[in-house]
Amino acid sequence: MHHLIPLLVAVPLLGAALLVATGRRLPRIAAEITGFVCCGGTAALALVLLPESSPPMVEWVGGWLPAGGESVGILVVGDGPALGMAAVVSLLTLAALVYSWRYFDEPPAGHTGVFTALMLLFQGAMCGFAIAGDLFNAFVFFELMSVVAYALTGYRIDEAKAVQGALTFGIVNSLGAYALLTGIALLYARTGELAMAKIGRGLDAAAGSGGPDALVLASFVLVLTGLLVKAAAVPFHFWLPDAHAVAPTPVCMLLSGVMVELGAYGVWRVYGTVFAGPGGIPAADLTRALVTLGVLTAAIGAVMCWYQRHIKRLLAYSTVSHTGLFLVGLGVLTPEGDDGVALYILGHAGVKAGLFACAGVLLDRFGSVDEHALHGRGRPLRATAVLFAVGALGLAGLPPFGTALGKAVTEEAVGGPLTVLYVAASAITAGAVLRVTARVFLGLGPRPGDAEYETSGTDEEPETSGLLSRIPDTMTTVPAVLLAAALAVGAVPGFGAVVARSVNEAGSGGARVFVHWTAHGALLGVASTALAVVLAGLAVTRPDWGAAPGWAAPLRRLQSGHVGDYVAWLLVGATVLGALALPGVLGS
Repeated sequence: MHHLIPLLVAVPLLGAALLVATGRRLPRIAAEITGFVCCGGTAALALVLLPESSPPMVEWVGGWLPAGGESVGILVVGDGPALGMAAVVSLLTLAALVYSWRYFDEPPAGHTGVFTALMLLFQGAMCGFAIAGDLFNAFVFFELMSVVAYALTGYRIDEAKAVQGALTFGIVNSLGAYALLTGIALLYARTGELAMAKIGRGLDAAAGSGGPDALVLASFVLVLTGLLVKAAAVPFHFWLPDAHAVAPTPVCMLLSGVMVELGAYGVWRVYGTVFAGPGGIPAADLTRALVTLGVLTAAIGAVMCWYQRHIKRLLAYSTVSHTGLFLVGLGVLTPEGDDGVALYILGHAGVKAGLFACAGVLLDRFGSVDEHALHGRGRPLRATAVLFAVGALGLAGLPPFGTALGKAVTEEAVGGPLTVLYVAASAITAGAVLRVTARVFLGLGPRPGDAEYETSGTDEEPETSGLLSRIPDTMTTVPAVLLAAALAVGAVPGFGAVVARSVNEAGSGGARVFVHWTAHGALLGVASTALAVVLAGLAVTRPDWGAAPGWAAPLRRLQSGHVGDYVAWLLVGATVLGALALPGVLGS
């Protein structure tokens, strides 16, 4: 079965190549069916391979096997987390393609299939990053993922906003990629290896009894900077809200649903395989770095989410906040933390993609994603209203959603004051979404006044040829299925245990962790949901709660829209990351 692993990348890439070659001569429905077949086939293959992932499968692409312990081939790994991420990527891409079927406004005639081809390229790159077993090819797929994401973000190239958002995305993520590549070069200079496991062994052998040195620290900081840019962790996050505000809805479903999560997955994979040994970064220093950045990310993301009226930017900031929760869970370096984050990511993928799909309905029905301008106008969209409210409850961590199970397990792992962070961040982000539900779909409360905001979301161009008078069934069926899947992650008996076993076999030395619902975890999920409802109710009845107080104004001004500011903050973030990891190197 291991010989089939490269097909997870090859099938979508070949499908994209076919559409590029023949798309001009194909009717649109044929191009879209081609995308469905390639994407669905890849998802099915990932699901078929998943049961065979214990012990992990390894494949040298093209038969370039190591000779005398040395290798130049491309290594792909088929363990539970890698194949699981590939399956999530493929299923979510399929959902995005189905969502856009027959409604999405394609480019002018003669370019049929371009959007579908780009989506398949995006899928192939993300699958490649998930299964890459060597750092250089992880970088190659990282860059392919980024380049395609730039094109998809700026897909509506006739709009200045789209071009600006794509340019910001491109510059910031390219700098992150350069940092990643430089870190890989330093590791290669030290070890002469590119395979992650062999780099880890090389660092341990080179360190001897002396521990890590400045070169190891520099490579660690550069590699993690690249990954944290993709994960949209503070202060590397500024590109994400700008990109989500202009990207087509199906693209937003993938950016927040799985691409950001791949950044967190990359941090877990690279540290555990490359830097976790005696020649790498001490565990205490990684914990300090990830927990510090995670707390900042969760708190700032939640505050910024609450004070948005542009619905897509609001959802983007909720993604930033939850990224912080993922990083905290990974940072405590326990099997329980890893398992909880894995479940949290699975649930979050369905919830967040479903919420963006609902936001797309508002955009294409009313030509606006402004919470204030849409006050009460969404009353006829009853199905969308229900889905949006259910998504908010999933975001809050209401049992039995997968987000709730992942949150509960992670809270047990982090313990103490950090549990308060999980409850607060979940409640604030979900409260903001419930506030939108109450105002837009139910028309509750007075319409808020027009205070100063960076972005309002009014006068947006719909992604259809004109405003929709009737919402296509696919645009409500897809978010319903995604939310049902997020619910199933936490509700299906034994699913959490299966996920935990595959994660622990790949990254925790086979540690046995019994993942299950606990009364404490369920109560915290109910508490965060209740708090979200209270916050939403207060915001609806007291519109002044939506006005940013003086202490929050500096945070809002940081999202300036100037790419130079974002680059400066990227450098600040890399410096802070190095400072947080430095004590272990000095101590050695």
